[in-house]
Amino acid sequence: MSKTVQDIFNLINENGIQMIDFKMVDINGQYRHVTIPAKNFSEDTLKSGIGFDASNYGYAVVEKSDMVFIPDPDTAVIDPFCSIPTLSMTGNAMIIESPENRPLAQYTRNIVLAAEKYMQELGIADTMMILPEFEFYLFDNVGWEVQPNRISATVDAQQSYWNSDSEGLGVVVPKQKAYHIAKPFDVAYECRSEMCMHMNDAGIEINYHHPEVAASGQFEIEPQLGKMSDMADKTMMIKYIIHNTALKYGKTATFMPKPIWGEAGSGMHVHMLLLKDGKPVFSDDNGYAKLSKEAHWFMGGLLKHISSLCAITNPSTNSFKRLVPGFEAPVTVGYATSNRSAVIRIPAYAKAPEKRRFELRNPDATCNPYFCYAAILMAGLDGIKNKIDPHENGWGPYDVNLYHLPEEEKAKLQSLPASLEEALNALEMDNDYLTAENVFPKELINNFIKAKREEIRQLSAIPHPAEYDRYFNL
Repeated sequence: MSKTVQDIFNLINENGIQMIDFKMVDINGQYRHVTIPAKNFSEDTLKSGIGFDASNYGYAVVEKSDMVFIPDPDTAVIDPFCSIPTLSMTGNAMIIESPENRPLAQYTRNIVLAAEKYMQELGIADTMMILPEFEFYLFDNVGWEVQPNRISATVDAQQSYWNSDSEGLGVVVPKQKAYHIAKPFDVAYECRSEMCMHMNDAGIEINYHHPEVAASGQFEIEPQLGKMSDMADKTMMIKYIIHNTALKYGKTATFMPKPIWGEAGSGMHVHMLLLKDGKPVFSDDNGYAKLSKEAHWFMGGLLKHISSLCAITNPSTNSFKRLVPGFEAPVTVGYATSNRSAVIRIPAYAKAPEKRRFELRNPDATCNPYFCYAAILMAGLDGIKNKIDPHENGWGPYDVNLYHLPEEEKAKLQSLPASLEEALNALEMDNDYLTAENVFPKELINNFIKAKREEIRQLSAIPHPAEYDRYFNL
C-alpha cells in the first residue's frame, strides 16, 4: 500500500526521527545522498524535491545539469546504521521545466520504470518478477596500493585454508569446500543473520542465506521474487545493508566478481518471470521444461543480445575474470535445465505454474541494477516481439555439462565476450532493442560506452604484479 505524506510524518514522530536522508543513484549504480533535518521536511519536499547537479553523477545531460530529486515515500525506511535516528528514501530525478518538471530520461530509476511501461504498452505482460541472488565475500582484512613503486593487494579471511597454521582451531575450511558448511566453520553466521534481519525491517523478504563454495569467505543471500522496479530499489538497499553490517562486525564486504585468483567468483544470477493480470506468462505444461513459447522467445532475445547485454550486466574489467570455465560461471551462450554451465539455466525445482522461470547466470553486482534489470527486460521483449526461438538458433537446450565436451565440440559453441572491451564493441553495434521507445536514451548508451572505454584505457596502462612474475627476468 502506498505511503502518504501523513504516513511519513507518523514515522518521523513515532520513531523520534531527527534526520531524513535522500539516497540517489549515480550512473555506476552507487548511492549518493543528501540529508536534511526532519523538522525541515514538509509536503512541499515531496512535490518540489531536492536540487542536485546531475553532471556530477555521470549523466551526460543535454539540458541544464541542475535537477531536482523527488523522494518516493513508498521507499521510506529507518536507517539502522545511523546513531542519530534517520529516515531514508530514494526516488526519481526530474528536469526543471515550467509549468511541470519532467523525468530525467537518463536517470537510473526512470529507465527501469520506462522499461516496465514499454512492456505494458506492448500488451505482453503487466509485471516482470525477478529474483537476484547476491554472492559476495566477507574479508577480515583487505588492502591495496597502486603507486609508482608499489602495486599490491592483500586479502584475508579467518576461515580460509591459507590460515591453517594460525587458525587451525576447527574453523579452517579446505579450498573450494565451503558450500553450505555449518558452524564452527561458518564464522560469519551471526553477521549474515543480522543482515537478513535488517533487510526484513526494510521490507525485503529473504528466502535464505548460506556459505558459498569458496573457503575464503564467500557467501550468498537470496531474497524472494519481487516486481522488477521494486527489486532494483531493494538491490541497492541489500548492498547497502551488507556493506554496513559487515563493518559493524569488523569485516568488509565486496561484490567484486573475482577478488581472489583461483577461487570461485561472485555473480548475481537473475531469475525472472512475467505475469499478465496475475497469471503466469511463462508456464505451459506441454513446453520444454514446462515453459511457454513466450518464455522460450524471451530466452531467445536474451541469447541473441547477450554479448551487448554483458556490457551492462558485467560492466567491470574484473567481471570477465569470473566468466571463465571451471568455477560454475557460465561461458556458453545457451540454455538448459539444471545446467550451470549455460548462460541460461531453468531450475527444475520451480514446478508450480506461477513459479516457472529461468535464470540468467552471467550478471554480477558491479552492475547498475536499474540498467541491468531494464536491459534484461528489453532484450527479452525483443525476443517475444520477433519470436526468436533459441532452439532454432542453435542455442540448446544443452542438457550436458558443457565444460566436459570434447574440444572439437566446444569449438562449435558460441561464447560470452572474453573482455569488457569485446562487450562494449557488441553494445556499440547492437543497442536498438534498448533504445526502443527511448527506454534507454541513445546519449546515455554513448556516454556509458565512452566512460567504460576510458576506464579500460586507464587500467590497461597500469603494470600488474603477475607481469613481474612473467616478464621481469626475460
